[in-house]
Amino acid sequence: MRKINKKYLITAGFTAAGLLGGYLYWHFIGCSSGSCAITSNWHTSTLIGGLMGYLIGDTLNDFLKKREKKEKEAEG
Repeated sequence: MRKINKKYLITAGFTAAGLLGGYLYWHFIGCSSGSCAITSNWHTSTLIGGLMGYLIGDTLNDFLKKREKKEKEAEG
């Protein structure tokens, strides 16, 4: 069970950071005219940020798994 939690910890952390980043982007920078498809609504900006965070976290998680696998093969 502990291995499963560690497996998704990086992805979950980056997703949470992306959600927060998307919301903060809308709050401080966002599009006030309403013509911007992504940044005119807080929920769209937050979801896109979360999606970007998930993709980055999942990619990083895969990279770390491959590196760990190569290190184990080199040892044994």
